[in-house]
Amino acid sequence: MSSFLDKVKSIEPDKKKSPFLHTLYDGFFTFLYAPDEVTKDGVHIRDGMDLKRTMVMVVLAMQLCYVFGSINIGHQHFAALGMYDSFVDGFHLKLAYGLMKLIPIFIVTHVVGLGIEFWYAAKKGHAIEEGFLVSGALIPLIMPPDIPLWWLAMAVAFAVIIGKEAFGGTGMNILNIALLARVFIFFAYPTTISGDEVWVAGLAGTEAGSPADYGWGVGFFNWIFEGMGLSTFDARATVVDGYTGATPLSLAFKGGWENVTAVYTPSQMWWGGIPGSIGETNKPFILVGAGLLIALGIASWRVMLSMLIGAAVCAMLLNVWGATPFMTVPWYYQFYMGSFFFAMAFMATDPVTAASTTRGKWIYGFLIGFIGMIIRVLNPAYPEGWMLAILLLNVFAPLIDHYVLEGNISRRLKQAAANSGNTTTPAPVTAEH
Repeated sequence: MSSFLDKVKSIEPDKKKSPFLHTLYDGFFTFLYAPDEVTKDGVHIRDGMDLKRTMVMVVLAMQLCYVFGSINIGHQHFAALGMYDSFVDGFHLKLAYGLMKLIPIFIVTHVVGLGIEFWYAAKKGHAIEEGFLVSGALIPLIMPPDIPLWWLAMAVAFAVIIGKEAFGGTGMNILNIALLARVFIFFAYPTTISGDEVWVAGLAGTEAGSPADYGWGVGFFNWIFEGMGLSTFDARATVVDGYTGATPLSLAFKGGWENVTAVYTPSQMWWGGIPGSIGETNKPFILVGAGLLIALGIASWRVMLSMLIGAAVCAMLLNVWGATPFMTVPWYYQFYMGSFFFAMAFMATDPVTAASTTRGKWIYGFLIGFIGMIIRVLNPAYPEGWMLAILLLNVFAPLIDHYVLEGNISRRLKQAAANSGNTTTPAPVTAEH
């Protein structure tokens, strides 16, 4: 192995003559190989786990969301056409169609985001930063499956340049990069991103009789499936009568929990067979990823638990108020709808933009849950709140940590003063005569 590594190192481009090629080489080399020297003492790194591998663990925790999201894209498409009602029926078609929609989103996200990262690294003369490994994996999962790719490219470029590089790069950003890309889409195209059609891919419209709108790859997959004797895509299929592509949240806002359960069962919402962002619908798979991050010590369980408590407390108070149909949704069913668990596991726990102190994490998470639930239920323009709540608390996280630290300092000073005041000076010892 050492001789192979020597050969690999021998082709390393010169840093001064070819800064971009050297940056590219260094990025891939350090991604593939762990450091051969580790810190033996100190307060930070004590083993061979460097930042790249920490980021890789976070990406691995999302893989179940990717698998399910790919299939659910196809499932929602065929549900609109009145075909393959069971989640496992037409599995090959659902997976193929999901990959046709997800792969371009994934590629555009990484080509734009990593391209910008590589360019900045070469210009600054340092190694490629690892931060986009996680952001690049998160962004496709929080996007609708039918998003125009040029919208996505602009959103990623905005998030990376304005949200991170302008502040100095990885570890210096004050806002979550993936959420910044999502919020760019929301505010740039609010009417489209807030509607029902964007959550179900491959339809000319959600009205009855609207035709299927297939893009690239259908002919190729039909050729493969025909050869295997399997069912194929039917470009003549149309949307069935009575279909709605509305998400549970939009249904709840219009008519409460009864309106939601008239279309979706609680089991469907829990297991994720509903329209929504690509990776945010299957709650058990998200919780598996959250458990992995907690077990590895990467994500803070304090932020997750306090966010859960904050959302539950707010939802209970809204149940008591009950002024609108959405307020009457039982508080525990609020967790069945929308992207709460995904935001809790992968967004709020971002160590760069979250609070750092132990008490600050409890405050930070609780406020995200409480404020996010208020935005979800009371905001008529956007029936979901975690994106905006997390970005808001990203801004206030340093202030929360500041006051926690100031409180600790003040408390210890008072304790020290009290201890010094209680100290009694021993009487002087005199010689006996």
